[in-house]
Amino acid sequence: MILTLTLNPSLDRTIELESLVRGEVLRAASVRVDPGGKGVNVTRALLANGVESRALLPCGGDEGLHLVRLLQVEMVDVLTVEIVGHTRSNVTLAEPDGTVTKINEPGPVLTPDEFEAITTQTLAEARGTDWVVVSGSLPPGLSDVAFGNLCRRLCRAGLRVAVDTSGAALRAAAEAGVTLVKPNREELSEVIGAPLATVADAVAAAQVLRSWGVGAVLVSLGAEGAVLVGADGVVRAECPVARPRSSVGAGDALLAGFLAAGASGEAALAEAVAWGAAAVSLPGSRMPEPHDIRCEQVTIHAVDGGSPTPAGVALQTERAAPAGTTQRVDGAEPPVQNPSETDGASVL
Repeated sequence: MILTLTLNPSLDRTIELESLVRGEVLRAASVRVDPGGKGVNVTRALLANGVESRALLPCGGDEGLHLVRLLQVEMVDVLTVEIVGHTRSNVTLAEPDGTVTKINEPGPVLTPDEFEAITTQTLAEARGTDWVVVSGSLPPGLSDVAFGNLCRRLCRAGLRVAVDTSGAALRAAAEAGVTLVKPNREELSEVIGAPLATVADAVAAAQVLRSWGVGAVLVSLGAEGAVLVGADGVVRAECPVARPRSSVGAGDALLAGFLAAGASGEAALAEAVAWGAAAVSLPGSRMPEPHDIRCEQVTIHAVDGGSPTPAGVALQTERAAPAGTTQRVDGAEPPVQNPSETDGASVL
């Protein structure tokens, strides 16, 4: 069983438009409201594919009650901690070419007592679980120090902990010694303070995170799939997406697929990328079901492991190889194409 903790959950309203034009009155092609928050999405993806999971989250106001009702409709076993503030609402504007514009509310401030109640309940509910996933942005006012202490308490309880967050919180999780972190390219670039133009740059940056204390790093790379950097080496996988619809929740589906498949090695990475690609082809933040997932379309690439490189130092580059062949980090890579300009691009 996998327990997820979402510290800043949301109601996600997705509006599909023919084209987003500023200053104009636009008509929506479709509208849907989904339960949101990265940990919530991980649980939804796991349950959609027959993997047992429970979602723990703070809940406040009418928005929080609406979120819980939506989760109950999806048969999610949701555990709530009541808070004074109101659960946030987010808006996603999705265009036919896969371009997504997101407007995220900051969310409620958690009092120290509320955060301690969440921590205590997480530790209690996590007993006997396979993984604890702590995922998403931090609520306003919650420090990275407090978040790092939460991660340490979970690790000291003997739990396998996966974290998907950004900024100082991502570094705090890595330094707390969590089992796995899952940043995307932009989040990884931000936390090490250096641009990541190539897959090899991402690998070297992931090794920096491992030097801080995290066990393994799973980096989502958009059209280039994802790369797994751990004690057993480095491997990359990608999966084509014929018609991208929404990237919202794709990284969450990727993490869910990785954990569901054992969280280690090429097979788990292939499953992860297939789940993420499937999520991109679906509207809103809908999570993929078994019939959406195409593992047979995944291509695996071996990648040189690199070594930790201080931020600001030029990183190695990777030379692209034909699909289905082994790639090595030893030369220049051509510019990455925009997924919206490439037929059949893989998008995570």
